[in-house]
Amino acid sequence: MNILLVGAGLSGAVIGRTLAEAGHQITIIDGRDHIGGNCHTERDADTGVMVHVYGPHIFHTDDEDVWNYVNSFTTFMPYKNRVKTTSQKQVFSLPINLHTINQYYGKTMRPDEARDFIQNDIADTTIADPQTFEEQALRFVGPDLYEAFFKGYTIKQWGVQPSELPASILKRLPVRFNYDDNYFFHRFQGMPENGYTPMIAAILDHPSITVTLNTMFDPAMADAHDHVFYSGPLDGYFDYQLGRLGYRTLDFEKFSATGDYQGCAVMNYGEVDVPYTRITEHKHFSPWEDHEGTVCYREFSRACTPDDIPYYPIRQVKEKALLGDYLKLAEDTTGVTFVGRLGTYRYLDMDVTIREAMDTADAFLAAQDAGTAMPAFVKPPL
Repeated sequence: MNILLVGAGLSGAVIGRTLAEAGHQITIIDGRDHIGGNCHTERDADTGVMVHVYGPHIFHTDDEDVWNYVNSFTTFMPYKNRVKTTSQKQVFSLPINLHTINQYYGKTMRPDEARDFIQNDIADTTIADPQTFEEQALRFVGPDLYEAFFKGYTIKQWGVQPSELPASILKRLPVRFNYDDNYFFHRFQGMPENGYTPMIAAILDHPSITVTLNTMFDPAMADAHDHVFYSGPLDGYFDYQLGRLGYRTLDFEKFSATGDYQGCAVMNYGEVDVPYTRITEHKHFSPWEDHEGTVCYREFSRACTPDDIPYYPIRQVKEKALLGDYLKLAEDTTGVTFVGRLGTYRYLDMDVTIREAMDTADAFLAAQDAGTAMPAFVKPPL
């Protein structure tokens, strides 16, 4: 079969490779001038630093199959993400851990003491069932830590008050009563030795895969192919006929320096009067390399316009209602399967993106064997 994949990021690469190995002819198009989507990495011409062009991507997973898959195409180097945050004229470790708590309150508590202190003296236990981001924070870490580390950052990141966001957003942020400052808790963590773009290029390196860049999708292209896997914006496939789904986008202010600018890869700024959310120093994402110069990004979050790159789906009540309408359109459309972060309007970590791409390719092959139609979504987005 002749199969078209729209998007040369992780979804398109993994699906394309699996189907190519099964004997299908694969065409992949991408509107940008490079492969890799938002995972694209490249070396800075002046410093040689490996730069995460669209912001840092740190690989972490508990899925051993996914870990083995990516390691079959590149060498992953050990990397632990240790985030710092500047607040109230001090630097603290995130996620909130025993060091953060002791430093903030000027104490020397042991784990059990800190747990009792937070739960009995600091947390707002009157909030039995937190419904909003703010309530969730107040219930579990209390007003002091909420104000210092979450409130201002959240307002800048999402453009709304934390009281307007669902509690589920904060449930992804752990609080630890030990000195573990590793931001993630997954078994497998690391960075590709030479960046994500060479890894994706290796996945795409198959004689039955053709990649064409600087090429936008035209619905007429579907007529020349037996099936389409679409990883572009779901609403964009339907020419935004029902309206645009809401996203946040990011602006990056790139600057260079000599030596070590901030001493860590990620420094958050939790206070609302600092306009950027964080500064990332990219050479720290490759600690096995040695560079005299350094490249940093100041990161600003704002509402996404039609000309911007969409990053984070908003997925509040209004957006979910519109998403439901687009899902109905998609399910009534034959010959296309929507995949990836944009195609399913969900925030997806890289490992989940790869897992879903693997499962989607397997589902397509199974449908071919059974003589059944491939659905619009392997995993419904709502």
